Amino acid sequence: MKIQVAIDLLSTAEALELAGKVAPYVDIIELGTPLIKAEGLSVITAIKQAHPDKTVFADMKTMDAGELEADIAFAAGADLVSILGAADNSTIAGAVKAATERGKGIVVDLIGIADKPARAREVAALGVQFVEFHAGLDEQAQPGYDLDVLLSAGTASQVPFSVAGGVSISTIANVQKSGAQVAVAGGAIYSADDPAQAAKELQAALV
Repeated sequence: MKIQVAIDLLSTAEALELAGKVAPYVDIIELGTPLIKAEGLSVITAIKQAHPDKTVFADMKTMDAGELEADIAFAAGADLVSILGAADNSTIAGAVKAATERGKGIVVDLIGIADKPARAREVAALGVQFVEFHAGLDEQAQPGYDLDVLLSAGTASQVPFSVAGGVSISTIANVQKSGAQVAVAGGAIYSADDPAQAAKELQAALV
């Protein structure tokens, strides 16, 4: 299983600083939607130039114009781009077309989707690299949120998937047992007193 750090900071300088600390312990560097909205496509280029050996994930959360938005992110240096699972299949197919032409990948984010396993199977058939079973920050803050529900949905989908929504040192073992290809850790890394140590511990916890 791979480790993906989600950088939800708001400046290129902060993103570069964090990426520099955690890069030795992660496989994928994700630039969060707020970061891309705050800094634009240039932050993708900056991170890819600083870490050419890492997979750079532009969390665009595209809902329309899939081919166009994916292509501009790929041109900026992204290796992976996210499209929302609520988008029309034609939007996802367009993004996959752009990815195929550039030798890159599309990830479909299932945030807000009620029947995640069913939608995961539908979008997997469109040629995406993997599907992200994602509970956003607002959902995680609600009483009764349970990461295990998300993990069970991922396992049930029987497609390549990642998990984002409460991945930490205390949950990483369960994430790996679920069969996830990628564990996405955000706050567990960037909010830690020592982000590098937090990322190192997550990596070391993998078996």
